[in-house]
This record gives sequence, structure tokens and C-alpha cells, in this order.
Amino acid sequence: MTNKNKLFKWLKAISIFAIIWNLLGVGAYLMHTYISDEAIALLPESEKMLYSNIPTWYTVAFAIAVFGGFIGSVLLFFKKKLAISVLMLSLIGVFVQMYYNFFKSNSMEVYGPGSLVMPILVILFAIFLVGYARALNSNGYLS
Repeated sequence: MTNKNKLFKWLKAISIFAIIWNLLGVGAYLMHTYISDEAIALLPESEKMLYSNIPTWYTVAFAIAVFGGFIGSVLLFFKKKLAISVLMLSLIGVFVQMYYNFFKSNSMEVYGPGSLVMPILVILFAIFLVGYARALNSNGYLS
């Protein structure tokens, strides 16, 4: 098996994982955005406060992060250079979203230090995807 064939197998595997990962993010976004008043009413008071104070810019950043990540991952699967720009836009959305989570909300007080694990994984994976797409492009694998 040539190095190019190995690379394309890795590209497909990473892209498929990224598509699934970002679909989970889209699901989280939809659950967050369309949570019913009845469901919010069942939450503990501290979580109700988190939902009642979410600014619109956070929701927009969340949408850009997850939908951009999904579309960018699909573009990466098809070896399209546009994946770099879309994944970069997604990364910016992730940074804005996490800025709110880390510095503007009291989510860590509500959920505890364990609530840092997923946001850190999201940031690291978004950075990885941008770097990976750039590396593929610099080696001539994206069109």
C-alpha cells in the first residue's frame, strides 16, 4: 500500500469521525435551542438560571461552530479546499462560544470542574481539524 493510499484512508477515517462528532454537536445545538419551557421547568433552579440568561450572540456562535464543523468535515471528506475556511469559521464560533462558557456564565459553578472536559475536547478537536485541513492542502491533497 502506498503512502498516498494510507493517507486517503486516514483522511476518510478522520473525516467520518469529524462528521459524526459534529452531528452530535448539531444535535446538542438543536436540543439547546428548542428546549421546551416544560423541560426547563423541570431543571434545578441553578440550571434554569443558565438557560434564562443566554445571550443571542452565544446561540449564533454555537450554530456557527457546529454547522460549520459539520459542513467543513463533509468538505474535508470530499477533499475540498473550502474545508479550511469553513473549519476556521467553525473554530472562531467555538472560541466565542467557549468564551461565554468559561468567562461569562457560571456553568462551572453549576456543573462543577468536570464540565470543563467536553469544552476542552471541542476546542482541541476544532484546532486539530483546521491544522489537519491546512496540512492536507499544503501537501496538495485538497482541490
